[in-house]
Order: sequence, then C-alpha cells, then structure tokens
Amino acid sequence: MREGVLWTNLSRREISRRLHEMGTPASRYIARKLLKKHGLGQRKACKKKSMGSHPDRNAQFENIGQLKAVYLAKGEPVISIDTKKKELIGNFAREGYTHTQAQVQTLDHDFPSAGEGKLIPHGLYDLARNEGYMHLNTSCDTSEFCCDSIAHWWTQHGSKHYCHARRLLLLCDGGGSNASNRHVFKEALQQLADRLGLEIRIAHYPPYCSKHNPIEHRLFAHVSRACQGVTFHSVAIAKKFMAMAKTATGLKVTVDVLNGVYVNGKKVAADFLENMRIIFDEHLPRWNYRATPAAR
Repeated sequence: MREGVLWTNLSRREISRRLHEMGTPASRYIARKLLKKHGLGQRKACKKKSMGSHPDRNAQFENIGQLKAVYLAKGEPVISIDTKKKELIGNFAREGYTHTQAQVQTLDHDFPSAGEGKLIPHGLYDLARNEGYMHLNTSCDTSEFCCDSIAHWWTQHGSKHYCHARRLLLLCDGGGSNASNRHVFKEALQQLADRLGLEIRIAHYPPYCSKHNPIEHRLFAHVSRACQGVTFHSVAIAKKFMAMAKTATGLKVTVDVLNGVYVNGKKVAADFLENMRIIFDEHLPRWNYRATPAAR
C-alpha cells in the first residue's frame, strides 16, 4: 500500500500453504515466528489523519487553554458537551462481547421500524470534578435539547457544586446541535442564560478537531466500554449500563432521562437578529462568544 512497507492480510494458514506451493514447506507456527521477526503484527486502521486544518486552529487551541486556566483557577465550572452516537432501542446487535452461557440472538437487520425508537445520549463532562452526566432522549437532537440538558445539569448538580459561580464555560464542537454557525443554537443559548441567570461563554473547537474535546476520551470512551455487547431492549437498560461506567481515576457517571419532545427544523424568531444579546469576542468571534442574562 506504501512503497517500502511490508504488510499482508493473509492468515497464517494461507501463508503456510503458499510457502508450500513455492517449494518451501513451513507450518503455521513457523509463519507466526517469521511474521513476528519482521514486525508484522495484527493492527487495525486508526483514524488519525485529519481531513483538513483551519489556519486559526492553533490560535483557538491556545485561546481555549487560557480560558480553561482562568475559569478553573477561580473555581468556576468548565463543562465539555457533545451528543454521543445515537442508538436503536430494540433487539439489535451492538459491538462488543459479553460472557454468557448461551448464544445471544438479535435481529439480523437493523431496521429502525423493527425497534422501539432511537436513543439520543447528550453528555456533559465536568473537567474539575471528573464527573460525567448523560441525558437520554428519544425524539430529536436539537439545540433546544442541548440547552435543556445543560439546564438539567445545572439545577440538579451544578448549582450545588458551584453555588457561588456566576458564569459557565462550555467547550463544544463546531457542528451538530451546538453548531457555531446556527442562529437557532444562539437563540436557545440566550434563553438558557436568562433561565439560569448565568453568563454562558462558548468556546468551539476548530473544524476537524472534535476528537480533542475532553468529553470524547474522558467520558464517552468509558461509557462505550461499559455498554459493549449489551442489547438496548429499553431506555432503562441503556441508562443502567451507562451509569456503570467508571475509571481508576475516579470517574463518576450520572444518567437521567429527559422526556421532552423536540422537533427538527425549528426557526429563530423573526426579530432575533435585531434583538440578539450575544456578545462576540474580538479574537476569533465565530468560535468565541457569550450569552448574558437579561438582568445584566
């Protein structure tokens, strides 16, 4: 595949057979030793090559690092948010293995019509406390759902852990329900700031950099591991296993179900742009801005 790089997708049995046909008999054991000698091990393709790079990539990473340091030093919440991969509810196979006494049988096709709907897991990760929060819904992944998820975390947990905080830093990707170019997200964010009475600062990661969002490797990876091989017959089963995610460093995961009904295609109010109170930073304004409550 690349000049000068040794590789093969043949099994040891096939290598042994081909060597025998070439007049050099060798068992599968010998083939394994030869593969090891030449450094040919079983490897899986890793998604590490970025599809692109924005010219302001490094500047935004430096900006995010400075914001995190300031907020954490003052004891103010720094929350990483994102929507995890959607899951089908029903008798559908999922990746991973489980220890069972009998074979686990699931449907041979993943047709959504054969299930009970889809599960949308929205996550929040508290960087300072090493705590994760998963909020499950079965309708649509919208900006309204994203902001309701943040509001639920604040009323149930954040306001207790950060009782003196008057502002909040959110780290998120640039697409999806919290896209940096969506007015509907900014409108929902402004309503959230008024609802909580908090200044909410947003810092988006640059394009093609979602893997650097802390929630991806500090929460979602461990939630996926806790749920591997489990069939999500119901929302309750998904909730139970997601809450079992933990790490040796003390990660705690709280899972709740949000029963709101959300609809795609919602438009902003006709006068939103004229009355918008979103304050954009002078430095990289498309990725950095604040929503302040009306009282301020």
